[in-house]
Amino acid sequence: MKKISLAIFAIIIVGALGVTSCKKKETTPEPTKTVDSDQSGSSANNTAESTSSDIESMGSEACDGSNGSLTNYRPDNTSILSCATVTRDTINKIVTVTFNGGTCLDGKVRTGSLIYNYSASTNGAKRYRHPGFNLAVTSNGYAVDGNTVTIGNKTISNTTPVGFNPLTTNETWSISATITIDLAAGGSINWTCNRVKTLLNTATTYSNSSTPINWAMARVGIDGSASGTRSNGETFTVSVRNQLIRDFGACSIGGKHPFIQGTLIYTPAGKSSRTVDYGNGSCDLNATVTIDNITYPFVL
Repeated sequence: MKKISLAIFAIIIVGALGVTSCKKKETTPEPTKTVDSDQSGSSANNTAESTSSDIESMGSEACDGSNGSLTNYRPDNTSILSCATVTRDTINKIVTVTFNGGTCLDGKVRTGSLIYNYSASTNGAKRYRHPGFNLAVTSNGYAVDGNTVTIGNKTISNTTPVGFNPLTTNETWSISATITIDLAAGGSINWTCNRVKTLLNTATTYSNSSTPINWAMARVGIDGSASGTRSNGETFTVSVRNQLIRDFGACSIGGKHPFIQGTLIYTPAGKSSRTVDYGNGSCDLNATVTIDNITYPFVL
């Protein structure tokens, strides 16, 4: 009887342990995983990217022709309805673009001025299209849609070989910039970049050194890297994975010429990298940002 009782007691003890173990498994909560869906940094970088690109593009148009045309930005070159005036000082080699608060062709309201100084050009270069042409860009009270833009430094240099054949060689420019954008909605972005710009259709938009590039039909590619700091303390780096493309001839949406192709990697310190995809070349304002394999759409 004693042996049987001991056996029964052992079975009861094992069963109790099993129940206790099951209860522990049932009551232990799974750790909650926080989903990182913060796209604000990618959006801030897009603001800096497009702001800097526009400053460079306006300089290319203002400094390439004798009449200082801004084909892609102002309605015309003479009307009082034009959003900007362009003045050229050939003695001091300075081109100044002054905005009057009117709405430009891309729907943006600009005030203040941008000053393009090409006195450091080499090879006798006088126009943006000439190899050796060099621009130092500064700003004076410049603002876009209420966002105040201060240029710490910005240089643009034509790196195309002297005597190049436009049928086989695309024009290129190196761009370096440090800008600060104080946002109308609050906060700021400090942004530094090193870029390479390529006129992807040089053969069809460039005739010769005496004729301005047809900027209204230009297809432009951007490569390179950037870094910056946001007012919330976030620091970040940016690298272009696949060339960013703007097509001024084939894509105009309400006067805007957005990036329509290419990807970049935005990496905020201490967080996962974000892949920003501007699309496959379709003319639209749609883009996506992918964070930890989850893709979120956004509008440019």
